[in-house]
Amino acid sequence: MTHAAVPFRRTALLAALAGALADPALVLAQENPAEALELPTVEVVGTSMLPGLGTAIQNVPANVQILNSRTLEQQRQLTLTDHLEQNAGSVTVNAAQGNPYQPDVSFRGFTASPLLGVPQGLSVFQDGVRINEPFGDTVNWDLLPQSAIANMQLIPGSNPAFGLNTLGGALAVYTKSGSAYPGGAVQLSTGSFGRRAVEFEQGGKSGNLDYFVTGNVARDHGWAEHNGSRVQQFFGKVGYQTSDTDLDVSLTAADNRLEGTQTLPRSFSENIRQAYTYPDRNENKLMFLTAKGSRFLNDDVLLGGNLYYRNYRNRNVSSNVNDDFGQLENSAIDASQAHNDRAAIRQHSYGAGLQLTVSGQLAGMKNQFVAGGTVDIGNARYSQETQPAVFTASRGTLGAGDFELDTDAKTRNRYYGLFLSDVLAFNERWAMTLSGRYNLARVSISDQSGEAPELNGSHRFSRFNPAVGLNFNPTPQATVYVSYNEGMRAPTPIELTCADPQAPCKLPNSFLADPPLKKVVAKTVELGARGKEGEGLSWSAAVYHTVLDDDIQFIASGGVATNAGYFQNVGQTRRQGMELGVNGRWGALSASARYGFTDATYRTGFAETSPANTSADANGAIAVRSGDRVPGIPRHSLKLRLGYALTPQWDIGANLLYAGSSHARGDENNSDARGKVPGYTVVNLDTRYTVAKGWELFARVNNLFDREYANLGVLGLNAFTGPGRSFDGANPVGEQFRGYGAPRGIWIGMRYSWL
Repeated sequence: MTHAAVPFRRTALLAALAGALADPALVLAQENPAEALELPTVEVVGTSMLPGLGTAIQNVPANVQILNSRTLEQQRQLTLTDHLEQNAGSVTVNAAQGNPYQPDVSFRGFTASPLLGVPQGLSVFQDGVRINEPFGDTVNWDLLPQSAIANMQLIPGSNPAFGLNTLGGALAVYTKSGSAYPGGAVQLSTGSFGRRAVEFEQGGKSGNLDYFVTGNVARDHGWAEHNGSRVQQFFGKVGYQTSDTDLDVSLTAADNRLEGTQTLPRSFSENIRQAYTYPDRNENKLMFLTAKGSRFLNDDVLLGGNLYYRNYRNRNVSSNVNDDFGQLENSAIDASQAHNDRAAIRQHSYGAGLQLTVSGQLAGMKNQFVAGGTVDIGNARYSQETQPAVFTASRGTLGAGDFELDTDAKTRNRYYGLFLSDVLAFNERWAMTLSGRYNLARVSISDQSGEAPELNGSHRFSRFNPAVGLNFNPTPQATVYVSYNEGMRAPTPIELTCADPQAPCKLPNSFLADPPLKKVVAKTVELGARGKEGEGLSWSAAVYHTVLDDDIQFIASGGVATNAGYFQNVGQTRRQGMELGVNGRWGALSASARYGFTDATYRTGFAETSPANTSADANGAIAVRSGDRVPGIPRHSLKLRLGYALTPQWDIGANLLYAGSSHARGDENNSDARGKVPGYTVVNLDTRYTVAKGWELFARVNNLFDREYANLGVLGLNAFTGPGRSFDGANPVGEQFRGYGAPRGIWIGMRYSWL
């Protein structure tokens, strides 16, 4: 078989892909169907994490959402998570850390967060590599430049093919290649909050080789006091491609400094730009090297795989109110008003995967069989030091002694997986998907200080997770599907060592030896439909029901340190809901709407400590009942997008985001007299104007009507109740703390592009 004579089956597949792509020029640039997922607009879904052919969307039994590079370039949101919040159905974002690059992202009530202490329920992949960090399954959204993204696929459900942590869904990010994105660009922008940014990209192809590089540097003072950012990101990829072989090697690097402002008590709401305490600073550094490739062994058999090495460093400095002020005087730290915590995570992880895809006939029916395995190893060294401190008049902390070592530990994660999947098309209308994955997770923890041998431990979790789906396509433009799938999450090292309600941890600052936690198991049923009407209109609808057994929750202790608490298995929880979506284009006008209803409730009663809750008993305990709603998850969300081409050179667009009210963390029993965090509506505008060939001006306005709103609530004790909001740790007052969204911001920029 020569490169000049592409086999018949691959020719047919390329023709099918061409029908799903919006830009014919990009189809011509695509020679190998195994590279289809790197294209900007495609309706082939990556139904496993490793390189393969994917599955045509009409045979995928899930309400998959695809976001591509064109929408990123049109809207030019400030961060990747902003784009998800404004455009993806059932996605909400909250400002837990007070920095735009460090939000919690929730989908269907499951979260991917950069913060230790948030139980993670979503898996995130970059070119087939799971980028949930091994230490706490966290996701650092600040490490990948938007300009590197070809498309993102948000795949709902507990799909076992994506491995650990896929309780509510998986986000698969596919990066650009030089063959599909030739040419380059330089972009400059500036605007509100002292933001200045420069971005570049360049891609090209020569024969069978291609390359793509992009990077950016952004700095801002932050919209609030003490929440500035310095972001430096780079991505580069080189590739080799023939009709039989596809090989890519890529490097992602970042060096970021992010400051946060924490949540604010309601009594501070006359000025939401102030910080509760400061400093709170994270320094993230990354070097992430991947190699992925595939080769057709014959017309019907594709072998794919990947290798990766990830080196991640985090340094954190945080200021905290002393939860024990006035109670203990065994040391300077116990007696001080505050303490500064200085922590470091030094982590390196590596792994490999191998996958075999066999396409052909089974009993005269079209069939695609996939089998493979993965190995992921993560090693982390965690250290934390504490320093006694006092507060200044503006609630900054000044050290009042030396740093003392509090924790020094090593963790090691070993994750192994074997999976298989089969898509059988009975005929042009009916298709069935069967899949399953066996996961084995080993987590070990060892004390390095010599003073905490009780920290040492080894844990093992394993399970086989099945899935089945059925698709019915009454016409080529319509699909009805039903699916059932199961997924698993193993407790992380920090959860395993912070599970004692009598000794809550101040994350990410303390480890304790605690009883082992159980693994979390998710079971999801989904029923949905989608379709197209002509060339301009598409729609989707889905209902889903996910039950988690032995769910792990972070239970806030409710003290003056709002980040104090512990992890606990809380029995069953449930997320169920509905999604509706429609997209249309009529000449110069385009419009889309996505509505999500998410009902997240506890199904098993339990007791927890939350002394800041007004319904707590004399011991500070509350009783959570079956049917109480899980905090932090709005029941309703709505995203509207309108775009209009005023002239061939000038486009304008608007996004409207609505999120409903939600309960504050610490109000798991839904009985706190302070009520919910109110819902909110935000409108954003964007525009682009082509000045001349290659030259473009653009602008954005976020929060057009300058609405003051909060997207997160936490119950806690406010220690600054003295005159002029001075420290009075002996008389803290219970309040609802809120995380606020940014006020109105305006940015302008210029971009020059070339081929």
